[in-house]
Amino acid sequence: MRDMFDSIHDLQDRRREVELGGGDGRIDRQHEKGKQTARERIDLLVDEGSFVELNPFIKHRSTDFGLDGTKGPGDGVVTGYGKINGRPVYLFSQDFTVFGGALGEMHAQKIVHVMDLAAKNGAPFIGLNDSGGARIQEGVLSLDGYGHIFYRNAIYSGVIPQISVILGPCAGGAVYSPAITDFVFMVDQTSQMFITGPKVIETVTGEKISVEDLGGAKVHNTVSGNAHFRGKTEEEVLESVRNLITYLPQNNEQKTPLLETKNESDYREDLAEVVPFDGLRPYDVRRVVDQVVDSASFMEVHKEFAKNMVVGFARIKGETVGLVCNQPKCMAGGLDIDSSDKAARFIRFCDSFNIPLITFEDVSGFFPGVKQELGGIIRHGAKILYAYSEATVPKITVILRKAYGGAYVALNSKSIGADLVFAWPNAEIAVMGPEGAANVIFAREIAASDNPEAARLAKIEEYRKAFAHPYVAAAHGIVDDVIDPRETRIKLIQALEMMRTKKEDRPKKKHGNMPL
Repeated sequence: MRDMFDSIHDLQDRRREVELGGGDGRIDRQHEKGKQTARERIDLLVDEGSFVELNPFIKHRSTDFGLDGTKGPGDGVVTGYGKINGRPVYLFSQDFTVFGGALGEMHAQKIVHVMDLAAKNGAPFIGLNDSGGARIQEGVLSLDGYGHIFYRNAIYSGVIPQISVILGPCAGGAVYSPAITDFVFMVDQTSQMFITGPKVIETVTGEKISVEDLGGAKVHNTVSGNAHFRGKTEEEVLESVRNLITYLPQNNEQKTPLLETKNESDYREDLAEVVPFDGLRPYDVRRVVDQVVDSASFMEVHKEFAKNMVVGFARIKGETVGLVCNQPKCMAGGLDIDSSDKAARFIRFCDSFNIPLITFEDVSGFFPGVKQELGGIIRHGAKILYAYSEATVPKITVILRKAYGGAYVALNSKSIGADLVFAWPNAEIAVMGPEGAANVIFAREIAASDNPEAARLAKIEEYRKAFAHPYVAAAHGIVDDVIDPRETRIKLIQALEMMRTKKEDRPKKKHGNMPL
């Protein structure tokens, strides 16, 4: 006669079967590829002992193509919730040892269920992707499952942070879920994302390319911009995910955690020498960032993509801020198509999740060229204007050196909604640089001069004295204050504290129509 203990032993046996996934042989093959199992990844991601699994006993319902005799423990995905640094997160982790992690009807249902729980409870959602794609044997039910996931990625966008970690193949329709989420992480040599693989491309177009060159971590971090972070190992990548979470709020109705900071001087002597006075000399804007933010707190986003723009999270007096910075050491800090996309998306994320925006500006303008114009720089550049204009979080701009033309307007100028604009005393705010302006304004006088070159230099200096400084803008209230560079951190601390209670409404509407 059975008793409760028999039932408990049966439960334990069933749970062990689920936890074993595809079995020891397939787990060994996963390890041979340098990959962790679905459960090992969860253990690396969340706080020890905090993971609670949901729906472990779900099974597929398909009877076609021999699936009626295939168990598939957990249907190829582990779902549930846990904690990262004591804060709740919801997640799924695809199990490549079961059906190659392929997505079927019930596999999708498990993911959808945990996504809904994340939204209802206002917590970040993390997807660990390692899948062969749609489960072909289940046909349209697999495609329908993807649709339910994509729909939730979209409607929960801006409600809860969504993070995708690519830890193996992610192909076909499967790539669109990560593409909708806020941040994508990849691992060198083991992660791949593409719509169609190398074999299909060769068959259709005749082009030959390796899997790594088509959809590896490096290409998506440096060329396509589809991924934001990459690491050498799964352990490194999952630790980066844990770090990112510390900068984010739980949801769009909360603010980011305020961390305690060590006592350090807010007056930064070195800032007087970081930026070369000569506007043509390059420098690394990260040196400015490091001087202004809390020690070792800068986490750069999209580091390898569109290097003429630097964006990322940092802390100032323990408060998370989003930084958008021109990078003068690359393309003179000019804006192009990719950097416009990069900045606009980051700005919109920060605005969605109540993260103040600080812009360090040193911009020569929008990058010229036929390729840029034909590639749609007008449309892409407009994304920055749109993103800053619609953002209602505290917005502060510090003009470090150059602020020329339409790029000056686009980069959080007073006219498109900046709350505070500071300028260093060497800042130049103008339609264009003195050299170009003098050549246009005084073209006839220079040409008629007995010594055109001397006349040109004299007119450049005349223009520089009249306009190439921050005081004209300050006289008109376009710049709120001209500040000592060494006091930049102090001014930002004061501004952030003052605007902690900022509220700003926009006209009621369904949504705007961003120039995508």
